[in-house]
Amino acid sequence: MPLDIVRVPVLSDNYAWLVHDTESGETVAIDPGEAGPVLAAAADRGWRIDHVWTTHWHPDHTGGNAAIKAQGATITGPGAEATKIPTLDVRVGEGDSVSLGAHVARVMTVPGHTQGHIAFHFADDAVIFTGDTLFAMGCGRLFEGTPADMFANMQRYAALPDETAVFCGHEYTQSNGRYALVAEPDNAAIARRMIDVDAARARGEATVPTTIALEKATNPFLRATSAAQLGDYRAAKDAFKG
Repeated sequence: MPLDIVRVPVLSDNYAWLVHDTESGETVAIDPGEAGPVLAAAADRGWRIDHVWTTHWHPDHTGGNAAIKAQGATITGPGAEATKIPTLDVRVGEGDSVSLGAHVARVMTVPGHTQGHIAFHFADDAVIFTGDTLFAMGCGRLFEGTPADMFANMQRYAALPDETAVFCGHEYTQSNGRYALVAEPDNAAIARRMIDVDAARARGEATVPTTIALEKATNPFLRATSAAQLGDYRAAKDAFKG
């Protein structure tokens, strides 16, 4: 049976994700920046949160860990950032796997935003949780890494099947798209996408998940042909006021 995935808005513009396996009854919360909305969303559905999977140490992705752990959940996250995630029970890194019932996710180490950042890829379900690395029409800021780090991540993401659904950690699509229009002014796919994005946001609707195919067509960072070009885009986006 397919995974049941629920978007949970937390804090100002974060998304936590509840992932439920109907067959086993297990539920994982991914990157709960705060506990209350995540616990409420699970309770509304009659789910118990068994696991928390953390992509990186930033507080807006780990702030709910302790309260959810206190209700019995096991916290899994990047071993390379264990000293910064005091709630961590299980340390994972590149090539490890984590399971939700019969569904298996491979761990990818994707440094740059933070140096231990990981993603969770359910290959058989065509689903990936990218935290703050790959966003809709964007990528994460390089707080701890280099353009080369992020370029390598983008190459790995671009190699995934086109139909892979991408669940990221923030609602940044509109601001990312405004920069994408500047970075690639002749890309008609970006202009078409932004019509839909602007309309969705005007209705108060979310714009994620996205797909690898859509990002390959409209995301300048995923489309960058070199680390230097990605670095130029990142520096320009950091200063962008549009």
